[in-house]
Amino acid sequence: MGVRKYVFNKDHMKEISLHNIRRLSSTFRWILLACLVGSIAGFLGSSFFLLLKLITEYRMENSWTLYFLPIGGIAIIALYHLIMKKPDKGTNLALDAIHFGARVPIRRIPLIYFATLITHFFGGSAGREGAALQMGASLGDGFSRIFHLKESDKKILIICSMSACFSAVFGTPLSASIFAMEVITVGVIYYVALVPCVVASLISHGIAHYLFGISTEIYLVSKIPPMNIPNFLWTILLAGLCGLLSILFCVSLRFGRLLYKRCIKNDYLRAITGAILVILLTLLVGNRDYNGAGLFVIERCFTDPDSISAFAFLLKIIFTVITLGAGFKGGEIVPSFFIGACFGCLFGKITGLETSLCSAIGMGSVFCGATNAPIASLLICFEIFGFEGMPYYLLAIAISYNLSGYFGLYKSQKFAYSKYQAHYIDKSAC
Repeated sequence: MGVRKYVFNKDHMKEISLHNIRRLSSTFRWILLACLVGSIAGFLGSSFFLLLKLITEYRMENSWTLYFLPIGGIAIIALYHLIMKKPDKGTNLALDAIHFGARVPIRRIPLIYFATLITHFFGGSAGREGAALQMGASLGDGFSRIFHLKESDKKILIICSMSACFSAVFGTPLSASIFAMEVITVGVIYYVALVPCVVASLISHGIAHYLFGISTEIYLVSKIPPMNIPNFLWTILLAGLCGLLSILFCVSLRFGRLLYKRCIKNDYLRAITGAILVILLTLLVGNRDYNGAGLFVIERCFTDPDSISAFAFLLKIIFTVITLGAGFKGGEIVPSFFIGACFGCLFGKITGLETSLCSAIGMGSVFCGATNAPIASLLICFEIFGFEGMPYYLLAIAISYNLSGYFGLYKSQKFAYSKYQAHYIDKSAC
């Protein structure tokens, strides 16, 4: 056999050189944009996190704040009516900006920032990632207009900004880098945004951690039992139940919002009604475990499982549905952590499996089922629980992802491919 000779003419070499220059130029440009966005998101997310921590501590020390929740609801509705002048789509608008090029006005940043703080200050049940994702989307959309980016680049910058804000608020740069790329369209990961997402996420987290002393919330799994056949089967059962629980949570949120709108047409009356219901339920329960984000309850699942009520996961669903359905602002992801941790804790106490491990599996599984983001779910487990329980988290997240069907927290989330067959479906989340 003869030796094949490759002959490159000058035009061919010139074309290769130009291609390499364009590629390097594009990469450098996105790194610069990511540094800018990541820096601003770092300061924005850090200030939000610290204020949220401060008002949560104040609320827990001053129980009287709960009784002013109706006033907080009125203030939130008034702010949105005054500034937005149209129905708020929440995090769904951020996803619509990627799918359809919808605008995410920069004025949404102070709105969701302060509305979420108001919700938490007065004891509404909500998370914080809704604010992070919405602020990130507004930030990315604003910079895309400032720099006159084309539509395809605008989408990349929005995804990048969402990663950066998520990283600052949650302290999980690894999962934040992937989550924003993965959650938009199930079955398609926007790898074109990988470099800017990673750079922005790391810079944002660096600012939060090194300048403001914000550390990642780590939960200690006290014991990792060997992955034998009984534990393998218990994990499948727990993950399957968590997948179904994520469906219950998503459906309850949709049904709650719909029921409010059908029964109470006036936005202000909805907020007042929801606030009164939260107050009455809190008094009925007899503690403040279900107000705010409830991170201290999640912590107790790992340190003091006996203090967790058997009905804690159901009560958190009810409190969150009432709060968010009434028009208060916040996120659904931290409540999904709460629900998963408490359900996993209950499962561990019933079966005798290590409760802290079951709580970790529950958190990752319900989060995955609700967001349909299995890779980010696995990564977030590694970041907050460590790598030692990897076989359990890997198995549980796969099962939960499969059994959660086409339900999700965000109606604007798309399913590009079927979860069960190898074909294209182009379906919106239920």
